[in-house]
Amino acid sequence: MYSRIALFIDGGYLDHVLKWHGKAKIDYSKLAQQMAQGHLLLRTYYYHCLPHQSSYPSLEEKDYFSHAQRFFKRLNRLGSFTVREGKLAFRGIDERGFPVFEQKRIDVMLATDLVMHSTKKLITHAALLTGDSDFLPALQIAQSEGVYITLYYSDGNDEIRPHDELLDLVDDRKVIDAEFLHSIRRE
Repeated sequence: MYSRIALFIDGGYLDHVLKWHGKAKIDYSKLAQQMAQGHLLLRTYYYHCLPHQSSYPSLEEKDYFSHAQRFFKRLNRLGSFTVREGKLAFRGIDERGFPVFEQKRIDVMLATDLVMHSTKKLITHAALLTGDSDFLPALQIAQSEGVYITLYYSDGNDEIRPHDELLDLVDDRKVIDAEFLHSIRRE
């Protein structure tokens, strides 16, 4: 019997993990190879938002936004990669006077893709790189369709440590630690 896998990467979560590990620079093709674990790779989905850019952006904002656009374009050009872009929503000002933005649509897109691939029997395995427990219902549907779920996560600090329910539900768990990051580092 064949095994086919799709990968689902929460880009915002991965950013936090890489920052926790000293802003590690990784090769996304190597990441996909590691996460596929020898299964036939159907597709790697990467979910993220472009950064906020104000109505009258500073040069720094423009550069940051442009860099993110180029990065998404490079990812889209990797073999079997698809970038799914969400939107940022303004949520107010924090206690230090800085604007607060929240990613929108990311969780729904990831959950929808996972459920669709599972119910259409396109995959036998799924690997998620996230820490968000909002995906529990989608994971339960995928598992009920016979999909084996592997979670890639970091247990670095409270901000990136996944919810216990997420850890309990998945079929397999892989910790993103220094050794894992070393194996996928960008040359």
